[in-house]
Order: sequence, then C-alpha cells, then structure tokens
Amino acid sequence: MSYIYSALIGYLLGSIPTAYLLLKKSHGIDITINGSGNVGAMNSYEVSNSKRIGMYVFLLDALKGWLSSFIAFYFFGGTFLIAMTALIASVFAHCYSPWLKFKGGRGLATSAGGSFFISLPVLVIWGLNWIAIYLFSKSIHLGNFMATIFTAIGAFAFPQLLIKYSFIKPASINEFSITVTILMFIILTKHIAPMRNFLKSNNNLKDK
Repeated sequence: MSYIYSALIGYLLGSIPTAYLLLKKSHGIDITINGSGNVGAMNSYEVSNSKRIGMYVFLLDALKGWLSSFIAFYFFGGTFLIAMTALIASVFAHCYSPWLKFKGGRGLATSAGGSFFISLPVLVIWGLNWIAIYLFSKSIHLGNFMATIFTAIGAFAFPQLLIKYSFIKPASINEFSITVTILMFIILTKHIAPMRNFLKSNNNLKDK
C-alpha cells in the first residue's frame, strides 16, 4: 500500500498545472494554446515576456517533485524506491496532466526538484551534459534531449558513483538504474516533437 500512496501523492501534486494557473491569473493567457503550447517554465517566460513568471513556474514545478519525494519518503516507508515511485508519478502527471486533457510540461523542473532530494548526482550529471551539448550546438532542445539520454546511460554505466553521493541509497544497483531510466524516458517522450522540429529546421537550412 505504501507504493500506491506514494504514487497517488506524487500524481496529485505533479498534476497541478502551475504554469497554466499562474499565466491565467497574472496575464489572462491560456499557455496550452500560446507559444509552443508547453506548460512549463520556458514557454511561460516566452509567452509572458517575464523572467519573473518563468522563474516562479520553474520553482513551483521543482517544488512539486521535491515535495512528492519528501512526503513519500518520510510518511510511507523511508526507502529509495518509495521516493522514486512518488517522483516518477509526479513527473508523469506533470507531463500529462488530467486537468489539461493530458497536456503538460516536459518534466525537467519537476525531475530536478525530486532529484535534488533523492540523488543530487543525477541532477549534476544531467546539468553537466546539458552545458556541454548546449555549448556545442546552441540548441536548448538538443541539450535537453541528449542530456536526458546520457543520464540514463550513466545510470547503467557508473551507478556506484552516482549512488555513493546520493542522499537516499537504493536497495540495489538495478533499482537505481531502472528507476532513473524510467524517469528519463518520461522526459524523452515530451522532447520528441521539439527534436523533430530541430532536425527539420536544420535540414531546411542545409537545403538553402
């Protein structure tokens, strides 16, 4: 039952469409039909032209992941798998919110918030990969996509190192590697369309 409760807590918190609510309240804008349609921090900033709004959305989305993991860990068992169950559910609900006809964000901020509580090295390795790829490509979406893939690979390639510096230790290496990969997979599902657009625009430039 602890896993069910953890998943429910994560899902309910993650499903709160913070960007949608904040943009509706502050600017009267429906973020799902403006800009990229993504219900996250970057589109909130671009649609509102306000760094403050973008930052608020990022922090609130990150808080959803952190709070989901925190509540699950301290109230439903105190294990790595319990905390990760809540985080995975939270990120999934954020990406596919039932309140927005299963539209949502891309899961990065929510994943970052939960990773900050559970396993900071996961957040660090994602960030370092993103910086390296962005400096090379100057593409945010390519950075997001490849950093997510490399983080999943890292969870299998050198899990002991990541576990060593994690705040919460998993029961096994496989538990760590598999749950991190599931988390990264959810994020990847929301980056397929942006990557298609990126590749299409690159091909168009080459054809000119």
